[in-house]
Amino acid sequence: MANFDQELDASGLNCPLPILRAKKALNGMESGKVLHIIATDPGSVKDFEAFAKQTGNELMESGEEGGKYSFLIKKS
Repeated sequence: MANFDQELDASGLNCPLPILRAKKALNGMESGKVLHIIATDPGSVKDFEAFAKQTGNELMESGEEGGKYSFLIKKS
């Protein structure tokens, strides 16, 4: 996992909450900073792919381990 500037734990939250929390966190970050998101909702994989495309932020990395999904999003 690459370096990140801020972490958001959205474990236990269902769609669309992980996306909404991520959007709020990214709004408070500077361009080029990286947000690490942890989620447990399997739907979050497609959600964050779509979110990155819609917002122009870069989904740098995503993965799953033991039922936890992690995402690295770089603010555009």
